[in-house]
Amino acid sequence: MRRREFLKQGTLGTLGIFLVGCRTSSRKISANDKLNLGIIGVANRAADNFSAVSSQNIVALCDVDDNYLHGASQKCPAAKTYNDFRRLLDRSDLDAVVISTPDHIHAPATIMALRRGLHVYCEKPLTHTVSEARLVAETARKHKRVTQMGTQIHAEKNYRRVVELVQSGAIGPIEEVHHWVGSVWAGRPLATKPVTIPNTLHWDLWLGPAPERPYDPAYIPMHWRGWWDFGGGSMSDMGCHHIDLSFWALGLRHPISVEAEGPRVNSQTAPPWLIVHHEFPARGALPPVRLTWYNGGKRPHYFAEDKLPKWGDGTLFVGKKGMLLADYSKHVLLPEKDFAGFVPPPPSIPDSIGHHNEWIAACKTGTPTTCNFDYSGALTEAVLLGNVAYRAGRKLDLDPKGLKATNYPEASQFIQHHYRQGWRI
Repeated sequence: MRRREFLKQGTLGTLGIFLVGCRTSSRKISANDKLNLGIIGVANRAADNFSAVSSQNIVALCDVDDNYLHGASQKCPAAKTYNDFRRLLDRSDLDAVVISTPDHIHAPATIMALRRGLHVYCEKPLTHTVSEARLVAETARKHKRVTQMGTQIHAEKNYRRVVELVQSGAIGPIEEVHHWVGSVWAGRPLATKPVTIPNTLHWDLWLGPAPERPYDPAYIPMHWRGWWDFGGGSMSDMGCHHIDLSFWALGLRHPISVEAEGPRVNSQTAPPWLIVHHEFPARGALPPVRLTWYNGGKRPHYFAEDKLPKWGDGTLFVGKKGMLLADYSKHVLLPEKDFAGFVPPPPSIPDSIGHHNEWIAACKTGTPTTCNFDYSGALTEAVLLGNVAYRAGRKLDLDPKGLKATNYPEASQFIQHHYRQGWRI
């Protein structure tokens, strides 16, 4: 190693800044081989992903909580354990990684892994900020890695049948779509006195690129979702699952405007409810679409008008010939009397071998994944722009290529990522 390279790596490594062009994976993998996997995040939601890829060779485990890490290690005693994902990614024997951390760690871990030549499965939302989503997609494209975002419902049969119905023209041209969830992820009261950090928790590593702040149980294990520095409320938590359906069915990509309504903005925490309107342009012969998101108990006016059955969370496509209501497991054409005797089109989208299995197979054979980072990066951008509009406090006219609001440049503070000293991508 040349002296200049040595000094560069030594200095930047001390600061915790990610290096480009470091050790990469070059192992040739056949369809019958097992992937050498690193697991970043092992508990709670991460435990489901860990279990779903357990058929492969788990060689490394990482978590900032020693209790969680010890529990995972009992399942894979041969795997080496880490608290710092950067040290895990230093390994030369990895083929791929599964990332299931809080949102603010997604982009740093994902981009570092991609630059080191690894395939990546990352939980939704793909990133914490809009700018990170664009950079992650570009990095995956540049390094030609196999990627998949963890919108597991995408692999289920119901979503596929809904997409086929929409694209067959069963309800005619669609200019209006609604998505709603009842969940609430908002900030919780902080402790009034300093709280001792649990001796099993590596708090500084948990913070990662986020602004430094004292530990508080109001953040973890799951309530970080309600804090802007770590998550994005219910919209970022559930938006990728639900809006995925209309993105897929209608061929959506980048909105040209977005506006939001909700309670008074809190600079630290996400709101208990939100309504967001996205405007998407025409796509070839398909008309423009107005997409509306609701959470925290808000719902489309069609419920109050008794035009919809009393379902829970769901999606409503409104077409010229009728409506299509769907949730994760079922769907119905409305008004039902107008579709009596309707024969759906024959299935044209093949059944999935499983969301995780799809990614595993692609890592070995190069077959496509349905939620690769090109698709899911654009989906994540659209979802997160709802929070941007809410925090900016006005309707935003968007320049998708330039990744900015043309009528309100100040919105950039919510579009771009900002890392504390010692962290960058």
